[in-house]
Parts: sequence; structure tokens; C-alpha cells
Amino acid sequence: MLRKILSFLALAFVLCAAQAQSYPTKPIRLIVPFPPGGGTDILSRLVATKLTEASKWTVVPDNRGGAGGTIGIAEAVRAAPTGYDMVMGQKDNLVVAPWLYKNLSYDPTRDLVAVAHVAYTPVVIVTGVQSRFKTLADVVAAAKAAPDSVTYGSPGNGTTIHLAGEIFNGAANIKLRHVPYKGSNPAMMDVLAGNVDLMVSSLPSAIAQIKSGKLRPLAVTSARRSTSLPEVPTVAELGYKDFDVSTWYGLFMPAGTPKDVVATVNAEVNKLLATADMKAAIHAQGAEVQNMTPEQFSSLLKTDYVKWKGIVQASGATIE
Repeated sequence: MLRKILSFLALAFVLCAAQAQSYPTKPIRLIVPFPPGGGTDILSRLVATKLTEASKWTVVPDNRGGAGGTIGIAEAVRAAPTGYDMVMGQKDNLVVAPWLYKNLSYDPTRDLVAVAHVAYTPVVIVTGVQSRFKTLADVVAAAKAAPDSVTYGSPGNGTTIHLAGEIFNGAANIKLRHVPYKGSNPAMMDVLAGNVDLMVSSLPSAIAQIKSGKLRPLAVTSARRSTSLPEVPTVAELGYKDFDVSTWYGLFMPAGTPKDVVATVNAEVNKLLATADMKAAIHAQGAEVQNMTPEQFSSLLKTDYVKWKGIVQASGATIE
């Protein structure tokens, strides 16, 4: 009996090793849980393109936007755990949304496996260059003079970016009116057109318009200044002590995906992130490379998952 068990385990090991060595044998779908044009889409397509070039794999982006990124995550959770479906997740839909949405269909700590951390980025508060707001102090003064009159757009309800605005409302004791969009790109179009006063945005979504002079950055929300925008002050520097909201991006696969496949993808992505070309490309989008092992990334997910429960509850925000 023992001999049969040992033989079975040996066979299983050989099959897993063979699978990892032959993987992938067909295209890998990369689910992008936001519409084209936003920060998540930009980074996802960058990773897909560079990974395809470097590894000779075929990685195909598939946009499945809506509901603050939760539709795309749910699509990944439902996929077969074979290693041929992965998703670009971030704080928005993995550690914020579960505490905002009352009937979310997934638990990210149970239903997904962390594969490879890609980048992190601060959130930036921007306005159009023709706007009356020249500084964050101008925004606060206007909001105090007329509560609920100053509007800010975000990529959608339940995103870290949405919550950054709500947290700032509390820190500054003001009331900015949130206008949710179905992704960063439509929100960006409206702030450029002056239809909303401000946009709270990930840097990858806004950096091109900032560099072209079409958007005026008022502050970044991270604990330290962004290396992409070193001249822009942090919210904390402007008088709101300990204000720190940033986001991260990384690849996940459905729970149950073979560990050897996860390790293979992690190794290829980390190899890619170590190249000067990829670091420069990600930095050009306002983000910074931060590679991790699957275990380190899983630990980050679980830590932030617990941390943001308290932040969301303190904000009082909920979504049906």
C-alpha cells in the first residue's frame, strides 16, 4: 500500500514538473478589469507586450470593465485554474471593494492566488489647466464656502481613488461631490472639458496629460513625493498629517492554479521587471517597479485587505 502511495506521489510530481516545463502551450489571457485608456489598461498592455517579446509567450489583453473593476475580477475567479487566465488586480477591486460592495461574489484572499506584483503608484489630484483652482488650498476654500459644489471624478465607485477623495473630505472637513465614471478615460475627458472640477487619478492614467500641460497636478496622496512628479507636493506636506493613499498593481490567477505554473510566471515577470527597459517604461507611466515572490505578494494582499476594512468603515461609504 505504501509503495502504491509513493508511486502515485512520484507520478504526480513528474506530471507537475512536465506541465511547468511545457507551459505555456497556448495563449494566456490577461483580463483587464477596466476599460481601455486608463492606468490599469496601460500597465496591463505594457506587461502583455513586453512579456510576449521577452518570453516568446503569447499574452492577450482582454478588457472586462465595470463596477469598479469587480466584474473583471469575478471573471478571473470563474476561470479554470489552468494557468491560461490571469488578471491585473489592484487595491481597488481586491482590498477596497470587498468592504464597500454588500453582495460581492468573491473573496480575493480565498478565490485568487497572487502571482506577481508589478508596480505601485501614488494617487494624484488634478484639475484642468483652465480651472480656477491653482492649489489644493483653493479647492478646500471653495468647498468650505459652498459644500457639495466642487466635483471630483473617479474611475468608479469602490476604487481606491474614490476612497482617496472621501478620505480627503474627512481630513479637510469638507464635502467634495463624487462623480463616478466607468473607468479613468471618460473621467479624464470630462475634467479636461471642465465638466467636473477635479479628478482623483492613478498616475499612469494622468501622467501623459500632466506632462503635455493639459492637467494641473495639485498634490499626490502618497507619503512621499513621486519620482515622476518631484515638484508636486504631497497632501501630507500641505497640512494633512499622515495622509497616505497609494495603489498597487499585480497579476493573479484563479485559486487552485498549479504552484509550478505560478512560480514560472512569477520568475518570467520578475526577470522582465529587472530590465532597464521595463523599469523605464513603467516609470514613464508614473509608476514604480516593485517585484515580489508569490508569498510576499500574498502577504501584502492579506495585510491590505485587513487594513482597508477599517479605512472603508471609517469613511462610511457603501455600495449596493
